[in-house]
Amino acid sequence: PMDGSQQFHAGLDLAAPLGSYIRNWWTGRIVELSDNTGCGTMIKMQSGQWTHIYCHLMGSVQSDSRGTFLIDRSGGIVLTLGQDIPAGARMARVGMTGRTTGPHLHWGLMYGNQYVDPALVLNAMYGSNPSGNT
Repeated sequence: PMDGSQQFHAGLDLAAPLGSYIRNWWTGRIVELSDNTGCGTMIKMQSGQWTHIYCHLMGSVQSDSRGTFLIDRSGGIVLTLGQDIPAGARMARVGMTGRTTGPHLHWGLMYGNQYVDPALVLNAMYGSNPSGNT
């Protein structure tokens, strides 16, 4: 935090230009939408035992008699709590909402109820394989 205090940072920050589209990592269901925390405008997705948390997004969260929605009109994005999102679908844009000093995507990842370092998952999936085995 900007006040000099220390706080655990669970996730990976990916710098990107403001307004860049974000695609869903794995097929999943939106289980939470929020825009009132340090995470800023946020989407939480459930994919089996995996939970993905996307923070600092453009847009805002609104609720009415039909449900809860994330709306980013200029990006053409409207998501609904409970909506299923396929892998690779555009689901949000990089913003600067919440506690941030510049545009980036904060990607948090949990398996069960335990945070997992997303960099370890990316390395296991796409990292180099020194042995040459596949």
